[in-house]
Amino acid sequence: MSLRVLVVEDDREIRTLVQSALALEGFEVQTAVTLSEAVALLQNSPPDVIVLDLGLPDGEGLQLVRELRRNSSVPVVVVSARHQETQKIELLDAGADDYLTKPFSVAELLARIRVALRHRGTALAAAVTVHALDDLHIDLSTRTVMRAGQPVHLTPTEFKLLAHLVRSVGRVVTHRQLLADVWGPEYTEHTHYLRLYMAQLRAKIERDPAEPRHLLTETGVGYRLAAD
Repeated sequence: MSLRVLVVEDDREIRTLVQSALALEGFEVQTAVTLSEAVALLQNSPPDVIVLDLGLPDGEGLQLVRELRRNSSVPVVVVSARHQETQKIELLDAGADDYLTKPFSVAELLARIRVALRHRGTALAAAVTVHALDDLHIDLSTRTVMRAGQPVHLTPTEFKLLAHLVRSVGRVVTHRQLLADVWGPEYTEHTHYLRLYMAQLRAKIERDPAEPRHLLTETGVGYRLAAD
């Protein structure tokens, strides 16, 4: 299963940017615009890490950090336009794991999230976003798939499935993992979905779908994207 990130940010442009970047890294992303919305999400589906803005329409992010630290150790990475050293110290003393000032690079935010998770015992490597083998080229950041120099048009679900395999290139991804991460945890027994979509993907990216070179079946276990 993917790690879940809660992004609490009222700026739509920044929220969308962060959400897209995290999804590309393989995270399951939830977003909240207000403190009250964030609290509701925390109660219903606790995340593995939180990316938190400070100035929210109904209060200060500092309140949320203090509330969290009463009974939770979930990593919190604060992202704020506030540069004052005293505010940074106050947030870190209250229990935030890191403090990143705006404007920021997405790559640095992702690195700081990985560090915060690692400090909690969850080691993550940077996600693979580009894959090239033979005449197949996949770039998740631009959402492009090319075969023999020609664009391959995928449906959103096909792309999401292929992206999951790219991020795990060379490793077997089980049927249950793919079903849960692409369709949702309630679909883990619907293996016919995978068979259908893998057949569609192979028809689009394999030279010979009957003898796949890229999308390999691990019988009774799952699928693997060939690394070489």
